Amino acid sequence: MFESLKQTIQDLVGGRIAPADRRAVIAEMKRALALAKLGVEDLAQSAEVTRARLKDEREQQATAARRRALAEGINDTETATLAAKYEAQHAERIAVLERKLDVQEAEHGLAEREYDEMLKQLKQASLGVGSGLSEANRPLSDADLGLPDDAPLRRDLDALGRQAKRQERDAQADAALEALKRKMRGE
Repeated sequence: MFESLKQTIQDLVGGRIAPADRRAVIAEMKRALALAKLGVEDLAQSAEVTRARLKDEREQQATAARRRALAEGINDTETATLAAKYEAQHAERIAVLERKLDVQEAEHGLAEREYDEMLKQLKQASLGVGSGLSEANRPLSDADLGLPDDAPLRRDLDALGRQAKRQERDAQADAALEALKRKMRGE
């Protein structure tokens, strides 16, 4: 998922980046990792949205099953047939959503592990691993490396996070509204 980022970090740790370029590369990698973290969080949020949709489909399937059973109880074959059709449709959607959720959870887990490994390697690179400096030297801080305060970047990332959360809430509200409309139509 993060192949070019992982390769650049490997180059840093492996000493394949010129000492004069290390500060700039480390600063850029920190920015890239911050964006990668947002990507990992997006994967987690996508899985949550799928979980909510799966729960809704299961509820709708249960409703269709109840309607079918009630219609069969009063010998209303037309309604029973229609309810059985909707019950089967919901079952199919549930099967697809379950597979989708499994994939999303696996993808999120993989991305999270990759992110954690890259973060660990970047911290090592920030401490001078691969720079040719002896390990006896004290760890280098961001100030030692000449890295600027990333307050504007943090503000931008916070704004992106708030925007993503707002979009998620809007999507959930739209889904709830659609579910309510379907319920009102008797589906």
